[in-house]
Amino acid sequence: MSTFLTLIKRDVSLSMRHRADTIMVCGFFAITVILFPFGIGPEPGVLERVGAGVLWVTALLAALLSLDHLFADDEQDGALDLLRTAPVSPTVVVAAKIIAHWLTTGLPLTLLAPILGVTLQIPASSTLPMITALLLGTPTLSLIGAVGAALTLGVRRKGVLLPLVILPLYIPVLIFGVGAIDTAAMGFSNSGPYAVLGGLLLIAAALCPWAAAGALKLTSE
Repeated sequence: MSTFLTLIKRDVSLSMRHRADTIMVCGFFAITVILFPFGIGPEPGVLERVGAGVLWVTALLAALLSLDHLFADDEQDGALDLLRTAPVSPTVVVAAKIIAHWLTTGLPLTLLAPILGVTLQIPASSTLPMITALLLGTPTLSLIGAVGAALTLGVRRKGVLLPLVILPLYIPVLIFGVGAIDTAAMGFSNSGPYAVLGGLLLIAAALCPWAAAGALKLTSE
């Protein structure tokens, strides 16, 4: 456990030391969301209807921006080779990197979302459901994204290939993430979307670290 926590602390510290990625992800998220009211007009009914979808799609694309560096930086400076030969399971290494990725991308996006929700005129009653849905959904984005980042590590034009690999797998998270906010706005129970998002998170947590570790092993051979 101490090794696992040390790996998380290391990646978070590196990310905080080089804040460009986190700033870029949050900046893209904020600017893109703010542009939508200018593009589709300020009518409350329109923004309220599409706000949840805009917020989730933008959060999804913002998280995607940071996945290029999930393993690539360690591959370039040789740290990944050291981790491969270290007396620790590759799955533990990958799981620690995924958690660190969520702490430095998914969590900031979740904290930023309520502020940006105001610009999209998302009702105040949907703020807590929005935060809950993002807390359940964004870790799944990091888990699935890690598999794509591992599969495309060292591949030319991975900036194009990576979205093609993982965006289709993001669709269930997108559908039920938006559903959790919309059902709350309409006054219905959103326990169903929460349950699906929680189930997707459990399945991804059970499978993705092993899949990403296996993909890293293949790319190193």
